[in-house]
Amino acid sequence: MNDPERVPPPMNQPYGGYPPSGGMPRPAPIRDYDYPPSGPAPAPRRDRRRDGSGTRRTALFIQTLGDVAAVFLGLWILLYLLDANRSNPFVGFVQGVADWLGWWAQDIFTMDVESLRVLLNYGLPAVIYLLIGHGIATWMRRASDA
Repeated sequence: MNDPERVPPPMNQPYGGYPPSGGMPRPAPIRDYDYPPSGPAPAPRRDRRRDGSGTRRTALFIQTLGDVAAVFLGLWILLYLLDANRSNPFVGFVQGVADWLGWWAQDIFTMDVESLRVLLNYGLPAVIYLLIGHGIATWMRRASDA
């Protein structure tokens, strides 16, 4: 034990530098992380959130689409009932968007009173867009919370 050639081993080697049976020390095992990586550094990994925030954003987007559609239809009803100047570019734009959004409901109600006809034929799609947009958004939020 008092051999001068035997020096105490460094502490960072396995088995204290010596194998359990005595004799010569074994070299430390080579690990992949002992060497610097070759080539460019990998891009930082972007973890995806698993908390359903993407589903909630999509639900908010769908709800907003339904709200915007209902706003355009409601705005056209208001402009029509207030007898807005149809040669105005803004009024023409709103009318064009409302016609595009409510094409499927045109002339469902045929009334003699023109203002009531516009109110019903554009109001029905507005209510349906609101119900569908909010209904799908609510369903998506509930599904992401489960």
